[in-house]
Amino acid sequence: MNVRDTLPATLAKQAISDNEMRMVVTASVMGTIIEYYDFTLYTTATALVFNKIFFPGETPLIGSLAAFATYFVGYCARSLGGVLFGHFGDRVGRKITLMITLMIMGIGTLLIGLIPPYAQIGVWAPVALVLLRCLQGIGIGGEYGGGMTMVVEHSPPGRRGFYSALMHIGVPAGFLLPIIAITLLNAFLDERAFLSWGWRIPFLFSVVLLGIDLFIRSQISETPAFKKIQREGSQASVPVLEALRHHFPTILLGIGAKIAESGLFNIYAVFAISYCVNVLSLSSQVILYGILLACLLECFTLPLFGHLAGRYGKKRVYLAGMIAQALLAWPFMLMLASGHLGLIYLAIALGLGLGHGSAFGAQGAFFSALFPARIRYSGLSLVQQIGPILGGGLSPMIATALLVGWHNNGLIAGYMALMAVISGLCALRLR
Repeated sequence: MNVRDTLPATLAKQAISDNEMRMVVTASVMGTIIEYYDFTLYTTATALVFNKIFFPGETPLIGSLAAFATYFVGYCARSLGGVLFGHFGDRVGRKITLMITLMIMGIGTLLIGLIPPYAQIGVWAPVALVLLRCLQGIGIGGEYGGGMTMVVEHSPPGRRGFYSALMHIGVPAGFLLPIIAITLLNAFLDERAFLSWGWRIPFLFSVVLLGIDLFIRSQISETPAFKKIQREGSQASVPVLEALRHHFPTILLGIGAKIAESGLFNIYAVFAISYCVNVLSLSSQVILYGILLACLLECFTLPLFGHLAGRYGKKRVYLAGMIAQALLAWPFMLMLASGHLGLIYLAIALGLGLGHGSAFGAQGAFFSALFPARIRYSGLSLVQQIGPILGGGLSPMIATALLVGWHNNGLIAGYMALMAVISGLCALRLR
């Protein structure tokens, strides 16, 4: 048989591989969309709704501060979910673990949409909110590490940066869907109707997204790397302990490198809403348009930076993103504080599309390469879920506290730049 005779079979095999790769990426993108749909819905509702219906009787900024505290609780729960599901993902399999995390996320979001307000059940309303936020956080904690592991372990080596960046499109897309929903509800409902029942509709809609992704995930196979580990019987007994024992410096540096990516994302997309509504007295709907446009822009910049990471090096692109965000911190706050819509939109677009997009586009492949396959789910989950506690979980609350205590935008800009510098130094030390 000559070479030409083998081409059709080779091409067919490649086509099947490409089809499966598309399914894997689609499932992971959908999982990330649901993850950030759930969290964005919560964060947007935190800035616009929860401070009024679950924490009434406070000034707008103080109510937002209390609501952001429940937001932080969810980030703490994410680390628990990362450890728990990282263990099962490395021991039992990536696919079944991801099916479970997806269901937990969806159920938590659905039930948040059914909580009665403080006026009806008193203190039990914020208590229920915190408990469901914890449930939601536990599910989300196990989602990212598994989804990224699935993509990276199915990808050909030369394309891991690109495919992992495609998965990250689920983040701005996950932001877009709830922001579009809340923008439309704000446009067609008066404030009383929106606060009474309108805000609940996007939470209940999460069940639809859940059903779609469960179906897609049921169609994909386990990763080749995990199948090999199963055949050899070489699973780690307690993956998280092995990761901590043999890769502790890497985990610490990874957590540090993650802080600014998640922390600054929530400054651009969460704190900015609260600042513009509560300090500048701008319409929430107008600011949501700015977030929406910036998220749409990031959907295009993420694969671009993923491609650049594959071509010029994941670490280099990640470091460039941190430098860009450190330099952007002060101009961002100046443009935000100007009150001029064009400058506010530009600030958010630069923050999300350029600053966050450059770091996040390179991050998936960069962090996944830090750990061997037998503990990859656990190691990646530790980095991805503990880092945001110190970054995204705290940043809206710290920025709001700086604003309440000192009314100084320079302190907020300094805090943003400090996060970027710390994460850049940590990323520099990572091998």
